[in-house]
Amino acid sequence: QVQLVESGGGLVQAGGSLRLSCAASGRTFSSGSMGWFRQAPGKEREFVAAITWIGGSIYYADSVKGRFTISRDSAKNTVTLQMNSLKPEDTAVYYCAAQMKFRRLAIMEREYDYWGQGTQVTVSV
Repeated sequence: QVQLVESGGGLVQAGGSLRLSCAASGRTFSSGSMGWFRQAPGKEREFVAAITWIGGSIYYADSVKGRFTISRDSAKNTVTLQMNSLKPEDTAVYYCAAQMKFRRLAIMEREYDYWGQGTQVTVSV
């Protein structure tokens, strides 16, 4: 059974940085992609960033491009989201997700089969 565990959320002032990590376990992640999504209060969950295990192809939502960086460590089965220049509108619960059906990048929520429990990120003004 696949398990995803996020860590690294917290409270930060606008302009600050946070680093989220997602540890994946339960099987060998040799294909597919990992994604980060977020859900703000009263809003639907939205895509943030994704990376493939093979080749390291990356895609970002326009709202975080240039500020967030996603990376993976295949040896440790971990994915990291470095978030810089944080804004109050980045406040949300951030979820890590995994899919192994497609070799390509997946950026749609429905393409992901496994989800972490989420970690809260709060950016104050």
